[in-house]
Amino acid sequence: MQLTNSKQRYGATAVLFHWLMACLIIVLVGTGVHMVRLPDVGFDTKKIILILVHKQIGVAAFVLSCWRWVWRQLNVLPRLVDTVPDWQKVIAIVVHLSFYAMMVALPITGWIMSSYGIPVWFLGLSVPDLVLPNERLFEKFQKLHDWLGYAMAVLICLHAAAALWHHFVSRDATLQKMLRL
Repeated sequence: MQLTNSKQRYGATAVLFHWLMACLIIVLVGTGVHMVRLPDVGFDTKKIILILVHKQIGVAAFVLSCWRWVWRQLNVLPRLVDTVPDWQKVIAIVVHLSFYAMMVALPITGWIMSSYGIPVWFLGLSVPDLVLPNERLFEKFQKLHDWLGYAMAVLICLHAAAALWHHFVSRDATLQKMLRL
């Protein structure tokens, strides 16, 4: 089992980063969509617990995405399958860069929102506020965070659909590069 990437395939470390991030992001999107549907009136224990869990997982995902970005910079990126048309290669690059942008933007917008309400704790440490409490700023970043979350859900669906299309329709090795250790 090779830890680093080669020109043909991803190494075990990149595969682990990919699937761990995928699980964390899917849980974050799922809890986020569920939370926004819960009522804001009164003290809803379930919503508060979900918010706290969402924040903890969000910080973990942010830290992991930073480590993943560093790993990606230090390792060769496997070539896309030769049979993939150029337009699909461009889309793949745009989608991956969009994922990285959202893996930074979503936690930052969530962190800014948290500067107004319930503090963020991670591994027993309090995460400092990024801004002073400001209700209008909170509302703007809440909307931005929500829309980025929905955009992330769409990207996940497109990414998964493309991987399955490559595997079952094109029958190329695109998906296999991320499945085999």
